[in-house]
Amino acid sequence: MVTAVCVFSAGTSLTVAGILTFLQETPAGTTSLTGTVTGLTPGSHGLSIYEFGDFSSRCLSFGSRFDPFGSNKQTRPLGQLGNIVAGDDGKANVHITNAQIPLSGENSVIGRGLVVHEKADDLGQGGDEESLKTGNAGPRLACGVIGLAKSTK
Repeated sequence: MVTAVCVFSAGTSLTVAGILTFLQETPAGTTSLTGTVTGLTPGSHGLSIYEFGDFSSRCLSFGSRFDPFGSNKQTRPLGQLGNIVAGDDGKANVHITNAQIPLSGENSVIGRGLVVHEKADDLGQGGDEESLKTGNAGPRLACGVIGLAKSTK
């Protein structure tokens, strides 16, 4: 079992905070992503994994979305996790299960950046180049580095 954690720090927002935990029971198994993000505006916000965990310029030095397989209109980048939804209180409870975000092996997401975006991610279906690159999700509100954590079991 591999466990990882990401603690969010300010990007373009000083109010967004949160901790997300990644858990993968077996090397070929799915990864669960759970936790809470607070300080968001109500509604949907894109959540994406980026190629680097370089925090030297905060969220801006994370590079592009993690996409080791070269996605196109029919496939999404590995790092495109979809949207999280904040309620009227600005809190988003995150529960994602995904077979495409491994915590070990060649395409491990450990050491990579995780970003919460200002707007909903259109999942590459916006019909323009920016949609394919960023999902038109807007600025990076908060970000953190996915780090290996001590296993809880």
